Amino acid sequence: MDYVIIVAGGKGLRMGGDVPKQFLPIAGIPVLMRTMMRFHEYSPALQIILVLPRNQQDYWRDLCRQHQFNIPYQLADGGRTRFHSVQNGLALIPDAEQGVVGVHDGVRPFVSVDVIRRCYDTARELGAVIPVIPVVETLRHLPTRKNVLRSDYCLVQTPQVFDIALLKAANGQPYNQAFTDDASVVESWGHQVQTVEGNRENIKITTPFDLCVAAALI
Repeated sequence: MDYVIIVAGGKGLRMGGDVPKQFLPIAGIPVLMRTMMRFHEYSPALQIILVLPRNQQDYWRDLCRQHQFNIPYQLADGGRTRFHSVQNGLALIPDAEQGVVGVHDGVRPFVSVDVIRRCYDTARELGAVIPVIPVVETLRHLPTRKNVLRSDYCLVQTPQVFDIALLKAANGQPYNQAFTDDASVVESWGHQVQTVEGNRENIKITTPFDLCVAAALI
């Protein structure tokens, strides 16, 4: 059985408001609902695990009632860091379960179904995969004040998808500040992570400008 853990622990500080960014509406529908709808579109059989801070869960349930949102999911408590939040989500997956699990940012509602499918198909074959897109801006290395080849770099997106047993084992490691995403956790465990092509619309909504872009994409 395949899963996705959707992590939504943002406080919305960069939005400048009191409502966490995952709950802000885009064309009338909260960001987090749009994200979950995209994965349900990919596969209604996909098991969705939503990770939310406990103090946001009642607000989320109220939103679901208001919007008559009925996509099935399991709910896990957010942790101290993303690493711990993913651990809490993984705890809802039985240890004997076989399949793959994706980890996705709750504020990335525009990942394409093709990218989701590409990530899950590749993970079933190779165990660990992340979607990436090319860097289009010029990059400068600040300590040396020199430009660097942008062809040597890429931008990493989500969902990052892994064999369930692999991600559970990797997340059993002690927390390290170098764990900036789930791929870094798995690589620390000693497993190579593959890359596939992402989609440029798969933006992470963190600022008011991103909301303007999101409205245009809708």
